[in-house]
This record gives sequence, C-alpha cells and structure tokens, in this order.
Amino acid sequence: MMREDEEVSELARKALQADGVQVLVSHKALRCEREGDTKTIVVEHQGRELRIAFDALLVAVGRAARLSGYGLEELGIPTGKTVQTNEYLQTLYPNIYACGDVAGPFQFTHTAAHQAWYAAVNALFGDFKKFKADYSVIPWATFIDPEVARVGLNEQDAREQGVAYEVVKYGLDDLDRAIADSEAHGFVKVLTVPGKDTILGVTIVGSHAAELLAEYVLAMKHGLGMNKILGTIHTYPTWAEANKYAAGMWKRAHQPHRLLQWVRKYHDWKRS
Repeated sequence: MMREDEEVSELARKALQADGVQVLVSHKALRCEREGDTKTIVVEHQGRELRIAFDALLVAVGRAARLSGYGLEELGIPTGKTVQTNEYLQTLYPNIYACGDVAGPFQFTHTAAHQAWYAAVNALFGDFKKFKADYSVIPWATFIDPEVARVGLNEQDAREQGVAYEVVKYGLDDLDRAIADSEAHGFVKVLTVPGKDTILGVTIVGSHAAELLAEYVLAMKHGLGMNKILGTIHTYPTWAEANKYAAGMWKRAHQPHRLLQWVRKYHDWKRS
C-alpha cells in the first residue's frame, strides 16, 4: 500500500496481524524450492536469504491487456501495455474506440463503466458533439478489513506535488453507529485548501469506507465544500454521520473568533 499515507498502511498491517497474518515488508522473492513434500519460498531481506515454508502460494502481480490477435497490428494502431487512445477514447482511427482496462490508465470496474459511457456516446453522436473522458475525481478502495477508500489527494501526494493543505481527522471510535456495530476503529481524514472549505482529497479507513466515500466524490465532482456537507441532515445513527462530524471539526477549526466574541458580549449584556 505504498500509495497510501503511512498511518493508513500501518493500520492495515496491524489489522492483518490481529487476524493472525504474518506481514513481511521489504522482502524480495527470489525463488521457490521443493524438497520432498516441503515447499519453501526463498526471500532476500537486509542482504540475507530466508526460507519460508508454505502449503500454497498466491502470486498477485497485476494484469495486462491481451492485445495481439485482434488485427490491431495490421491496422497500425499503437499498443503498449494498453491501446493508445485520445481524450475522446478514439484510437488512431476515429471510428474505433477503446475503453476499460485495455485503454487505461486505471484498472477499476467503475472507471471502465465510466469510460464506456463516453465511448458509446462519442461513437453514436460524435458527428454532432464529442465528450472528453473526465478523470478529475476518481475514487478507489482496498477491500481489506477495515476497508481503505480514497479520492483526490492524500497527504503523501500533496507533499510530493507541493500542494498546500489543511487536514482534519475524525476518529470513528467517536461515532455512535460504529460503537453499536462493534466496529469503532478507523478515521475520516479530509484535506482542504488552506482557509477555504474546498476539498482536495479524502481518505477513509474503517467499516463501510467505500460507501462513506461516495458523499465526498459527489462533493468534489460538483464543487461542494465542507460547509455544504455540514449543512446536510444525516440520519442518526448511521455511518454517514462520520462525514458530517468531520465537516463539523473543520468548521470549529475555522470559527470566526472575533464575531463570536461580539456575540458573547451581546448575550452577556442581554442577561445583565
């Protein structure tokens, strides 16, 4: 989980260990060996070779599109790991479109469906109007327990890109529904533009994180900020209230102190 903030990957590691999983990081797989009925994988760690016995081995190295055998080479359509397309999802030939994993740049089912709309509409009505595929707000989730879901920038991204940000973090151990469901662990972390309620990115770790993220995806897509989320009624007791409480924390951090001082003086005067 190298693309996540360190606190996120650390929480995931602890959760896996709590379930009895031995997590080994910075270990490079070298080879597999077998002696009789004993199977081992040889790994390198800090310059030393270690042997780990196993019953079964699952190799997760990602996937690549199979692009040969479809006539793309004969047509001269450029291919590498994916089929080369333009912003309208057209290939070298404007009447041939590609979308989904085969077109990239994402390998998510939801982005494939997103691209399919643009490819279909552009293919059918491109003579009148074409639409550029919009990748401005792409959510993703890691379905471990607890779930990890993110949209936009996290702190690691913001630092690498030199983007100024403020951060607010709401712990799910304070959420009534999480407590009632015995799932009171994790957090909602929101990055905003300094001094504004504009959302730069959100990371959620916890039960139902991917579902909770949808509200922020909608907000970022349509330019809604933390004030709009705070002003929206959320059913009690639900997981979605975590988003409102995070917005409330942001609001308290940006309360108008001078105005509140005048309000206090006014009510002191009224009581006197």
